[in-house]
Amino acid sequence: MSEAPSYLSPTGHEIVFLLLGVVVVGTGLLVVTTRQVVHAALWLVVCLGALAGCYLVLTAEFVAWVQVLIYVGAVVVLLLFGIMLTRAPIGRSPDLDSRNRPVAAVVALATAAVLVTVVVDGFRHAYVDLSPGKGTAEEVGVAVFRYWVLPFEALSVLLLAALVGAIVISRTDIRGR
Repeated sequence: MSEAPSYLSPTGHEIVFLLLGVVVVGTGLLVVTTRQVVHAALWLVVCLGALAGCYLVLTAEFVAWVQVLIYVGAVVVLLLFGIMLTRAPIGRSPDLDSRNRPVAAVVALATAAVLVTVVVDGFRHAYVDLSPGKGTAEEVGVAVFRYWVLPFEALSVLLLAALVGAIVISRTDIRGR
């Protein structure tokens, strides 16, 4: 039985995956910390694009293209349409600022420390061989239509309800009683 490679001598694939992971984490933090909603949506595009790059490094080309087409191409566009249709404030909004930032930062850092400790401890000796075939269209289709049909359809209904709600909120000719 051969021993798994050491994490001290990473391959090119692992370095690219690590760099893309840093981009995903960094832009994910920018998504939730930026004060402008449109900028958050644009950072989300970068985050989801880097995640698609991670899928490409893991040789899951089909999942990467689904990530780009569905999430970057559809969900973010739906989010931007929702922002525009509801006439959300585009600039900074002082009434949304909370005085609990230091407490939230401490809780977030503590939670991140616990999660990183658990993940590093749990996967210390794990190694995944990057061999092609784990993200083929057939395997993904079987998984989606066998195990994930109900969550997939629930998500589509939720997105449709969000779009209809944004249209109803943005209409000025409808008067409440």
